[in-house]
Amino acid sequence: MKYRKKPVIIDAVKFEYSEIGIKILKDFCGDCLGDIKKARHIGAKGEAEIGTLEDGKDHFTVKHIATEEDFIIKGVQGEFYACKPDIFEQTYEAVT
Repeated sequence: MKYRKKPVIIDAVKFEYSEIGIKILKDFCGDCLGDIKKARHIGAKGEAEIGTLEDGKDHFTVKHIATEEDFIIKGVQGEFYACKPDIFEQTYEAVT
């Protein structure tokens, strides 16, 4: 069988490794946000740990790694996950 995504409006922010970008990400993800770091080599991208619901709603010990420029999406159960920019652009459009 084939399925179509139900139309749903989501909240999302783009992960930018800057002082302002990290503050926005912290405000958006709250306690679900883990360590944020960037390696010290040319071309390195920032990385952020995002707690998931895979181990239960209150634990957040299972983490996904979002890289700089990923969109962080807040799901329908309040969970957070990363989405690569090309997939995000194909799947979502801005709501005015």
